[in-house]
Amino acid sequence: MIAEIIAEADAACHPRRLWPAHEWDGWQTPKPVTDLYVGAAGVVWALDRLRERGYAETRLDLAAVMRRALEVWRANPEVLVGLPKPEPTRPALYMGESGILLVLSRIDPTQEIADGLHALVLDNLTNPANDVMWGTPGTFLAARLMYEWTGEDRWADAARRTQEAALAARDESGLWANVLHGESYRVLGPFHGATGNALVLALDDLGEVLRENAVAEGGLVNWPTAIGDEDLLLQWCAGGPGIVTCAASYLDEDLLLGAAELAWRAGPSGEEKGSSLCHGTAGTGWAFLKAFERTQDELWLERARRFAVHALEQASGMPSRYSLWTGDVGVALFAADCLDARTRYPILESWE
Repeated sequence: MIAEIIAEADAACHPRRLWPAHEWDGWQTPKPVTDLYVGAAGVVWALDRLRERGYAETRLDLAAVMRRALEVWRANPEVLVGLPKPEPTRPALYMGESGILLVLSRIDPTQEIADGLHALVLDNLTNPANDVMWGTPGTFLAARLMYEWTGEDRWADAARRTQEAALAARDESGLWANVLHGESYRVLGPFHGATGNALVLALDDLGEVLRENAVAEGGLVNWPTAIGDEDLLLQWCAGGPGIVTCAASYLDEDLLLGAAELAWRAGPSGEEKGSSLCHGTAGTGWAFLKAFERTQDELWLERARRFAVHALEQASGMPSRYSLWTGDVGVALFAADCLDARTRYPILESWE
């Protein structure tokens, strides 16, 4: 089923128009969508990883696809038209140009691409969106990876400056105020909040604040999306599965296992949320891979694999969707990680 997803993605890619966008993925965004989150850069990254790991050989010239994606983005560098966005917008890792250039640097590195990415990282030092999607934690990840890949001193300096900016924005509790879409939030989850930031910044000091904000009942545990929220979601991008995924190395074990057990009892996502890494079955299943990593109990690996099979079946039963975080290639990557018992989360924790 992984190979079928890759073959279908190959067949759907047009040399000029790239991949068609699902209505949710392309909302208020020029087409084709090219970013790392729901666009071509994320699809290419996943296809390249699955190829390197031997799951199937894509027929696409991925470097050419990415060069076209960059061309499209630079012709109209805009996302979420009409929605208030943090400034600067262009350097965003997930929603802007940095993610596109970072994928290109991985599969087809050039000095021009590296120089452009370096400038974007430095441009993002004052971004008020303190998260991995738009802000300095995301561009810190880009700088750190570029230093690992190149060994160049300028990347070490860019990573240091970006890390300092990200750490300076923390409040006394260790959280960040994320100014996004015209409002300020103190978010706990991966994309827009503290646990995602802590993962890329290699911090392990959020255990106390996560215990203080945990909602526990009968041995089951969840968290609100942001401090002060009353609603409790149960998906990777908001709620226990994402908290467990990002904080598994330091989260108190009773909280980790309580959150993972809640996700298991709740079961896979329904048709509305679907199979995806962001808010669907595959994302929830990552909590089980992290519970396995922490406990080495094979029960959790088995549960992750069952969710992977279900997610693959969900993806095959719905119209194809072409993105890493909301689409089929993300599900394929989760299934591959379950088969290989790999427990380092894609992008935020591993580019291999």
